[in-house]
Parts: sequence; C-alpha cells; structure tokens
Amino acid sequence: MTARPARPEDAASIARIYNQGIEDRVATFETRPRSVDDVRSWFDGAHPIVVVEEAGSPVAFAATFSYRARECYAGIAEVSLYVAREFRRRGAGRVAMQALLEAAGQVGFWKLLSRVFPENQASRRLIQSLGFREVGTYHKHGKLDGEWRDVIIVERLIPANL
Repeated sequence: MTARPARPEDAASIARIYNQGIEDRVATFETRPRSVDDVRSWFDGAHPIVVVEEAGSPVAFAATFSYRARECYAGIAEVSLYVAREFRRRGAGRVAMQALLEAAGQVGFWKLLSRVFPENQASRRLIQSLGFREVGTYHKHGKLDGEWRDVIIVERLIPANL
C-alpha cells in the first residue's frame, strides 16, 4: 500500500469509502451519503487530502478541513480518516494518517484535531499510536439515529510548526 496526494479525479473513490463509513455508523454523525461533487468541493488548495492505494485503486483516505473561521485558528485543521471495509485492520489507516501528518506539516498546520466515538477502539488505538492525545469527552455531542452519542476529543501537535 502506498500513499499519495489525492486528486479531484479520486472523488468517486473517496465518496465510496466515506459512504461506507456513513453506512456503518461507527465513525461519523453524518447520515447523508456524499456525492462525487460533494467530495470534489473538498479540494480547496489549502487542506491536504491523501489517498492510500492498493494495486492502483484507492482503499483509504485522510483529509484535513477548516477548524474555525477566526484567523487565530488558521494553523489548526480537523482531520478525518476512512478506510474501505475490505481493507480495515490491514494498515491502510496508518499509512494514510502518516502521510496526512507529513502533508499537514508541510503546509504549516501546527495542530490537528478530531472527535472519535468512544467505542471506536480501533481508531482510538491507531491515532494514539501516531501521537494524538485524548483531551476530553463531549457528552451528548449529537444524535445519530435518534440516540445521543458522546465523542472523545483528540489532538496532535506538529512540533516543527510550533
């Protein structure tokens, strides 16, 4: 498996992978499947997106997104990671996050953050092994399928940009 910067022409593959995550209800509050056009809108030139390929086909992606509009937060990005079902627990997520951490550092981000469902132990172990720390818990942060869900806030500093 190899990582590379994502391109707009990867949008269909990224949407397929993300929509699996939405369907599985283990990693996001989102319930509306994303279209190829939705994903293409992520390519803003400011936020790195990487894909991991196996035999030339994307099997995972990691992406950064704006955290807050205030200028003081310009060096912080939210991060998302999704792996195609058939490639989970095979190292694709680690490859994607390592590549995204490097890309985020290169464009000047000094902190990445995200929120993880408490029961998503695989994600929690992975991001912890990559230097993320659990900051705290947002209780009843949102409803998914009519039920309140908590999320754990995680962050990782990028020391080279501090």
